Formats: sequence, C-alpha cells, structure tokens
Amino acid sequence: MNENHKEKLQPGIGMSMVVFGAAIAVLLIGVVLLDYDIHIMLLCALAIVCLASVPLGYSFMDLVGCMKKSLGQALAAMIIFIFIGVIISSLIFSGTVPALIYYGLQYIIPDYFLPIGLLLCSLTSISIGTSWGTVGTMGLAMMGIGTGLGIPAPLTAGMVISGAFFGDKMSSISDSTNLAPAAVGTTLYAHIGAMWKTTLPSYIITLIAFTVLGLSYRGGNFSMDTVELFLAAIGGRFHISPLVLVPMAVLLILNLRKYPAVPSMAIGTVLAVLVAVFYQGYPLKEVIAGLNYGYTEPTGVELVDKLLLRGGIQSMMYTFSLSCIAIAFGGVMEHVGYLPCIIEVVIHKVKRDKMMVPVVIASTTLGTLTMGEVFLSIVINGSLYKDAFKKRGLKPEMLSRLLEEGGTLTQVFIPWSTSGVFIFSTLGMSVSQYWKYAIFNYVNPLLSIVLAMFGIYIMRIGDEERKSIDHRLSKRHKLG
Repeated sequence: MNENHKEKLQPGIGMSMVVFGAAIAVLLIGVVLLDYDIHIMLLCALAIVCLASVPLGYSFMDLVGCMKKSLGQALAAMIIFIFIGVIISSLIFSGTVPALIYYGLQYIIPDYFLPIGLLLCSLTSISIGTSWGTVGTMGLAMMGIGTGLGIPAPLTAGMVISGAFFGDKMSSISDSTNLAPAAVGTTLYAHIGAMWKTTLPSYIITLIAFTVLGLSYRGGNFSMDTVELFLAAIGGRFHISPLVLVPMAVLLILNLRKYPAVPSMAIGTVLAVLVAVFYQGYPLKEVIAGLNYGYTEPTGVELVDKLLLRGGIQSMMYTFSLSCIAIAFGGVMEHVGYLPCIIEVVIHKVKRDKMMVPVVIASTTLGTLTMGEVFLSIVINGSLYKDAFKKRGLKPEMLSRLLEEGGTLTQVFIPWSTSGVFIFSTLGMSVSQYWKYAIFNYVNPLLSIVLAMFGIYIMRIGDEERKSIDHRLSKRHKLG
C-alpha cells in the first residue's frame, strides 16, 4: 500500500491533551515569559505536533496536506491583509487619514473623546463590515487624536478595538457574521437577532466605562500646545479639505450597498491615488512605490510620524508570514484529530444546557488559540456542536451567537492570532498593552456566561418549531 494512503490512527484523548499542552506551553513560555520571536516559537510548536503525528501513520507529505487544507480555507482572509496594507497607505498619501485626525482634533470635545470615538469606530465597522478596515482607517485617526489630546495610547487602542469588533460582530456584511450562521444552519438575521440579546447590554456597559474613563483624564495631560503641533505638522504636509474624504466616503457607500470587500478596497485605493497625485501633488511613481512600502516621508514631529509612517504591502508581511505558520499549525491540529478529540470529550461531560454557554465560548477561544485563525475556529466548532445543540433542543442561533462571542471577540487577546498580529502591526500596540482596555471584547462573553448561569437567554426550540424541524429532517430522510 502506498505510504501516503495507508490507514491513519486516531489520537486518543490522553495523547491529544499531551500534544496540545506541549504545543501551547512552548508558545506561552517562549512568547510570554522569554519574549522570544513568535514566528520561531510557532514553528517549534508546529514541529512538536508533526513529530507526534508520525506514530499515527502520517508521513511528511500527509502533514503538508493538512496544512494546505487549512491555508486554502483561510486564503481569502489572508489576501485581505495585502489589500488593507495598500488601502492604509493610499489613504495616508491622499490626506484622508491626516484629515480625519486634523478635523477630529479641532471638533471633538476632549472630555468625551473616548465615548465619541467608540461610537464612530462602531458605526464605521458596521458600515464597512470589517474590524481590520476600521482599525486601519478610523482607528488610526483615533490614535492620532487621542495622542494629541493626551489620552494614553493603550486606552485609545482599547476603545478602537471595542468599537471595531462590535461593528464586525453585528454588521450584516461582516465575514464572521455570515460565517457563523452558515456553520450551524441558521439564517443571518436570526443570528443577528440572537446576538443583540447579550450585545446591547454589553455595549451600554462599555459606553459607560469609556465615558467614565474619558472624564477621569479631564485636565490631565491635555495640552493645546500638543494639538497645535499636530495641526501644524499635518497642515504643513497635506492639503486638508472635505475633498480628501471622498475615498473614505465611497468606501463606506460601497460597503453599505454590500459590495465585496476586496473590490471595494481596490476602488477606494484608486480614488485615493488620484487624490494623492492630482490634489496633494505627489508624483505617481512615489505613490505607487508607497502602496508597497508605505508612507515614508517624515513630518519632523515624532508623535505625528508614529501614526503616518506606515501602510503598504510590506508592512503586512510580518502579519502574513505569522498567519501562514499559525494556520499551518492549526491545520495539523485539526485534520490529524487532536482538537476535535478534546472537544468531543468535553461535550459528553456537559450535563446541563446552561453549561454549554461557557463550554462553547471557551472551546471557540481555544480553537483560535490553537489555530491562530478565527474563521477556522468558528467553522470547526460550529460543526462539532451543531448536533449536540439540536439533541438538547437548543436553537442553532444560540450556538452561532456563542461562536461569535468566543471567536470574533476573544481573538484580540491572542498575540499570535491574525487579528492580534494585525492590531500590533497597525496600531503599534501589543496585547499586553491594550487587553484591559478592550472592554467590550471581554464584557460581552463574560456577561453571556453570567446570564446563562441564571438561565437567561438559553434559547430553546419551541414545540411548533421542533415539529417543523423534525418534519424537514424526516422528509430529507425519505428523499434520501
């Protein structure tokens, strides 16, 4: 029998726990305790998992095949990395991001910067359907405004992340918002309706928290001299007028009309390049080079340069390469069977329906922790829990809600996840700096668990609905 086609053994729970524990220990000790390079630590974790899989009958090519499957599934998300680097660079060259900072410093009330910024990032993310796009555009502008107003950068980053991921979670054109209901077999709007139950109170708590935090900085480090320095540096380098906001406005309109993300960003980039060349006066060759290498002309003001000297395809290569390794690692963990084995054992031990809430949230977070990519975690956990929810008489939209609470929101706390790395490369803030200020991202899952312990929002299938589902399943069985 060909080596690549010989029968493979399934890992048992003991082996799965040991392999998983060893891989995660390497990551946590290497990255968190020793501060080693995360790429190399992930490669070490990948090597451990691959070596452990050899006795199960997996050859080198078999393991490469496992990696290829997961990389293929995540390719669309990874291509967006490149386009986000391009759109960020083009919006800086066009003066769009500088103009948002410029106008924000002039018109935003300093005492209420954090709650207003939260609302602006939330609306932007709902409109364009992507947390990454929001972080790279409106979020970048908020970081500049916050710095000018004397707000600590980690606090501003936490506000940006809270707003961006709220919108990503609730937008009807978000990838994760469409993926979660598809993974469990419910509708988009049933899914969104279920999410509002825990999302709205969580968002109100977050808004109040940022209002209180913002007021606590009243009269603190705020200095008009810093604001004037920002305004002078930006006004001296860019022509600031409503015209430079056109690329952003078009991008928002296209996404509101549910135009696909990549073509929308391509159109926004073309418009931004035209504004950069014909209005800002940059040579076309310099702008084209900037789409690859980012904006590289310093203003001479360090605080401003930290915000504007960024963007471009090359700025995303750190994120892109790390994502490739993380997803390859996750592919082996999934397809060899380590992760499904662990989750299956957990499902059988859960006796009470309300305990499914913390279990699904924890397991989806664990999936992202293991695979580095939330989309894979949502799909895998949706498939693993779908039948269990059906047998317990729990609505599929409850499961899809939990997948988002444990996946879409918690991914920002995992340094090697695609979102954690993207936030670091875009805002310059690591997880250790911003985690306690990403209030919405941990309040929502925690509130969901607390409410479940009191039996609140345990969504059960009613008698009529159960009959309808049973009838559809029976009909399919007969047709089969």
